[in-house]
Amino acid sequence: MLHPVVLSGGSGSRLWPLSRQNQPKQFLSLIGDHSLFQETLLRANALPDTGAPVTVCAEDHRFMVGEQLQGIGVANGAIVLEPSARNTAPAIALAALHLVAEDPAATMLVLPADHLIEDVDAFRDAVARAAVLAEQDWLVTFGITPDYPETGYGYIARGDALGEGGFKVDRFVEKPDLATAESYLAAGTYAWNSGMFLFKAQRYLDELQALAPAILAAARAAYAKANRDLDFIRVGKDEFAASPNDSIDYAVMEKTARAAVVPVSCGWSDIGSWSSLWAVAERDADGNRYEGDVISVDTRDSLVRASDRRMIATIGVEDLVIVDTPDATLVARKDRVQDVKTIVDKLKQAGRQEHLFHRKVYRPWGNYDSIDMGERFQVKRIEVKPGGVLSLQKHHKRAEHWIVVSGVAEVTCDDKVFELRENQSTYIPLGSVHRLRNRGTEPVELIEVQSGSYLGEDDIVRLEDVYGRS
Repeated sequence: MLHPVVLSGGSGSRLWPLSRQNQPKQFLSLIGDHSLFQETLLRANALPDTGAPVTVCAEDHRFMVGEQLQGIGVANGAIVLEPSARNTAPAIALAALHLVAEDPAATMLVLPADHLIEDVDAFRDAVARAAVLAEQDWLVTFGITPDYPETGYGYIARGDALGEGGFKVDRFVEKPDLATAESYLAAGTYAWNSGMFLFKAQRYLDELQALAPAILAAARAAYAKANRDLDFIRVGKDEFAASPNDSIDYAVMEKTARAAVVPVSCGWSDIGSWSSLWAVAERDADGNRYEGDVISVDTRDSLVRASDRRMIATIGVEDLVIVDTPDATLVARKDRVQDVKTIVDKLKQAGRQEHLFHRKVYRPWGNYDSIDMGERFQVKRIEVKPGGVLSLQKHHKRAEHWIVVSGVAEVTCDDKVFELRENQSTYIPLGSVHRLRNRGTEPVELIEVQSGSYLGEDDIVRLEDVYGRS
């Protein structure tokens, strides 16, 4: 059976300020109603004779993955948590070990979570052709037929034909300069390296054993320590950290004698920058892509994305990217958006938080939005979803006031448990053990006013937590 394996790592810094470390681009709805992660799952789920997907993700994103799976009704085959980022070869090894344990004859379709594919029929056809080659013990990668000389992608040079529209891989090529990319396009025998693969799970493990045994040893040791935590599979942290930090291309595909490539033209994009998103998005007659409340005059070939907090107006501009969020706004020329990562680096160097979190932060129980902050105080708007429960906790340096806006909240404060309804409030003294729970069927919305000498999120002592964060 074919098992989709979705790799959901990466920080998505090139799409800052919309993409942040705690909510990278694969979890954002950039085109359409679903996130890129959800679109990847839906595409894979529609393939014939396909099992439930295996997702490999960072621990910080585990609840987001679970919620987005539930949001589209796709069954969860497994959510494997990477204790640390060790690149694609070790991540795929964890998935392969899990699949072989469940189904020794499993075939893996490895898909990055953050790619766009517009022609699903062409994608489905390419998968069917690659599956035939995988049955012949080829490790198949998908090469995107280039339609312009892109310098931001790696390339694959094809060799002898293998049948099923596939070819032996002659060589992998790093990102070229423009003249070299133009020669590749003219040759017609090169494809963009898509980062998608199809092969038998055991075959991949065998190749790791031969070509990168340290990666396989670390993955085996980590998986041997695996344990189930709710819907998640946690592997050994120290064991996994011992793995070399190598991509599947470097560790296996560039060295094996059984690498094959299936060329495909399927409207693929890795949406690696704001300009690439503009290129694949639907635009108006003036070449503009607008989202949110935007008013423009004499604006050309621009992407303008307004937040839900305010309107953006443009006059007499062209070739711009303007992206507004509640706590940060980006204005850049389209031909300079690859330098957005420089802004992210500056934020890190300055010790700021805008590259890590949005103002609205999602938690397994709901979300909170920091709507105001000053010296010794912070105001949050909190939403607790039905059935959601915050950890039983206390704070050493702050007290809190809670005012319920809607719904019915169950409050624990030291030895008291009581309900708060709309327009009711309570005070949580500094050091008190407290918890908030929503036992109802509607969301609970409340305003929290914090006051104290320190208001950071690390001033939380979790005593009990149903989500395993204690």
